[in-house]
Amino acid sequence: MYSFTTVVVAVAALAAGAAAHGIATAMVHWPDGTFYHGYDPSYQYQHPPPVVIGWGIPNDLTNTFISPSGYDTPDIVCHLGATPAGIAAPVNAGDVLEIQWNKWPASHKGPVLDYLANCNGPCETADKTKLQFFKISEAGLLDAASNHWAADELLANNLSWSVRLPSDIAPGNYVLRHEMIALHAAGNVNGAQNYPFCFNLVISGNGTQAPAGIPAVSFYKEKDPGILFDLFTKFTTYVIPGPPLYSDALTASQTKPGAIKATASGVASYVAPAVAARGGVAAAPTPAAENAVAARNNAIAETAAPAALAASQATAAAVVGQAAAPLPTTLVTAVLKVKKSA
Repeated sequence: MYSFTTVVVAVAALAAGAAAHGIATAMVHWPDGTFYHGYDPSYQYQHPPPVVIGWGIPNDLTNTFISPSGYDTPDIVCHLGATPAGIAAPVNAGDVLEIQWNKWPASHKGPVLDYLANCNGPCETADKTKLQFFKISEAGLLDAASNHWAADELLANNLSWSVRLPSDIAPGNYVLRHEMIALHAAGNVNGAQNYPFCFNLVISGNGTQAPAGIPAVSFYKEKDPGILFDLFTKFTTYVIPGPPLYSDALTASQTKPGAIKATASGVASYVAPAVAARGGVAAAPTPAAENAVAARNNAIAETAAPAALAASQATAAAVVGQAAAPLPTTLVTAVLKVKKSA
């Protein structure tokens, strides 16, 4: 399929693009077209840094990757030294999320994968090593004849990738793990390059399913056929790595949905109210619960506009003193939406 000249050109392209690895820096929620900032390592130099829905990766200053030798370390979860995001994007089950990248080299062909994990509590304090992820989207080799990959589709779509959330999952606080795997050096052991990034979500809806998941450190092995793969030999198929796709996963069209209509900061994770052991009556809020609410609101206050803070406070205050109930499907209204100036 490839001549020696093709390989030489490809290697030259790799050298030229070595410093051009990308970061998933933002997310757009559809159908409403609301834009959310993710994390950028430069935020660590801002005082105070912005509070965003993307997990912090201050160690990723060179836009680097996780190699197979790091598959059994916490870095494979959400990237180098990742720490939980301070707020979340309120969305609905079944919605489409458009992940935007700042750059991606054309030479870095490979699959695009998306996972979800229920935090079973506030994602702002989640332990990444205990998150159980299930795969909700995967795409790899799209056309062998033209050597067209999912990564090429992302490039053609203005550096964005769309994923549709399952419509049947139970409401709650989730981490979306979005990942690209570059295969240009994967012909050698430890040559694949993983680029995982995470975002906090508060998912509303009427679903009841709680898909089983596994820790991210169990996703891949260095000699999996989709990890140890020679991109510069003749091939007609590609085995997408990782666990199987969730049985009720939904597909999303990789066509840019439209123009961004609004920007938003995000909301604090939903916190279920405490319930008394007998009688089903809500227990009085404890000082610890009140302090937790205050801490989340203070974090949002660092960068969010007053209206966003008020919405978060109203949501948090409501859940502290009420009887247990399903996550409200109207929680999405708590987000601040600021129309872009013309």
